[in-house]
Amino acid sequence: MDPFNEDKDKRRKNPFDFIDDDEFERIFDEIQKMFESTNFKKLFEEMLRGGFDTNKSFVRGLSFRVGPDGKPKIQEFGNRPTRTEKGHSMISEEREPLTDIIEGKNDVAITIEIPGVEKDDIDLNIKEDTLEIKVNTPQRKYHKVVDIPCNVKPKTTKATYKNGILDIVLEKKDKGKGETGYKVSIK
Repeated sequence: MDPFNEDKDKRRKNPFDFIDDDEFERIFDEIQKMFESTNFKKLFEEMLRGGFDTNKSFVRGLSFRVGPDGKPKIQEFGNRPTRTEKGHSMISEEREPLTDIIEGKNDVAITIEIPGVEKDDIDLNIKEDTLEIKVNTPQRKYHKVVDIPCNVKPKTTKATYKNGILDIVLEKKDKGKGETGYKVSIK
């Protein structure tokens, strides 16, 4: 018996086996579009030339996950690139937090990563189809408008914040009824 052949059947499977070559090509194209549209290349070139304040840190990244339809979803997060009046690239102090949305049968759960703040610093406003989160402290600035995948009842919002994670649960709305926006208290 050859001891090296025993492991052939026990090899670890590739975690990306569910993605075919066309899907990988689509993901690569999507990343390239994001790279070009957000001027990542130009930002990093300026950073390397010393065009940024080296005393300030920034975060910029991509999150990959597989959606309920089996297709990979790509999301950007972190400090947003902006332009000065003279056309130079710079990084905004405001960060766009990483967000995850899970739509259930009767509700929608939204998880937002906003470390380094107190719950009283979080301004959360809900409308039937959008959620807006803002944090504006001297140490941290976050802002994001989240499109909710269905209409919800803003007044049913339950929000908790612990260890940098904001969890929000909203009841889905019956069609036909209209509600206005609602400011949420976080527990």
